[in-house]
Amino acid sequence: MYYIGIDIGGTAVKIGQITENGEVLRRKQYSVSFDQYRTPVLHTVLNATDTFLAEEAIDSNNLSGIGISATGQIDSANGIVVGTCGNIPGWAGTPLKQAFHERYKLPVTVINDANCAALAEQWVGRAKNVSDAILLTIGTGVGGGIIVNDNILLGVRGLAGEIGHLSINCQGPTCTCKNRGCLEQYASMTALVKEVTRYYQIQDPLYLSSHEINGKEIFRLLQEGETAIQNLVDQWIYHIACGITGLVHIFNPSTVLIGGGVSTQEELFIKPLREKTLSMVMENFRKDLLIDSALAGNNAGIIGAVWYLVRTLCHT
Repeated sequence: MYYIGIDIGGTAVKIGQITENGEVLRRKQYSVSFDQYRTPVLHTVLNATDTFLAEEAIDSNNLSGIGISATGQIDSANGIVVGTCGNIPGWAGTPLKQAFHERYKLPVTVINDANCAALAEQWVGRAKNVSDAILLTIGTGVGGGIIVNDNILLGVRGLAGEIGHLSINCQGPTCTCKNRGCLEQYASMTALVKEVTRYYQIQDPLYLSSHEINGKEIFRLLQEGETAIQNLVDQWIYHIACGITGLVHIFNPSTVLIGGGVSTQEELFIKPLREKTLSMVMENFRKDLLIDSALAGNNAGIIGAVWYLVRTLCHT
């Protein structure tokens, strides 16, 4: 049995053919922001799907369904984008499930991209055979997915798992969601880049004229032993650990996984994050708790979307 997995992000859509065992046979990527969204993303993705099927000589009649991972707040029961935080013009209200079902006459499911990342880990990653797990994705923001009793936690409308908008400081900075002190204001890569940039603006403005501050540059500085940058990273890791600790105390998972590009930094990030978190978690919650990097990588969206589809079909 073969499925199509579609992962719709803010700048690109990934489309892949997935087997019933979670293997990615083919995958291509297409821009969704090529004309600054003047073409609605839905139209772009439908056209990209047609192109992918044609280029890869895939007959939609031989497919068992389409699983869609999408950025934003997703009403997974109805397959509709209900919120975007204003990042993609015209995205809110997009009826993804209806549009794809009408086009291809196949079963279609739609779920948030961060939840898909957690589902991918459950199917083929480090949360395989695990009944309770949490995934955090660290990037421009902080996303996540929560698996409870072997099922992804969706809530009433499919909106659960907005880990980045857990407040860790009610007096903190205003977030894009309009609340204050949300985790992603402290724990995202954006937050770390902002702090390091501020440091150089004060201490060494000339450095900024010849260096771009990003995750790669920050970890290069760590490897060179820059003490001031190490202190900023330690504070950043502490904030991430605060968020994880709260989640562990609420959900009591056996596994916490970290996704995003920074998760490849085992010695400089994952290891100290693991040590800091385990030092903060209560003793009985800490027993046998695994904190590690996620495995699914760039294919997490399309794999997780198909796993959600497969499990939905099995229960219908």
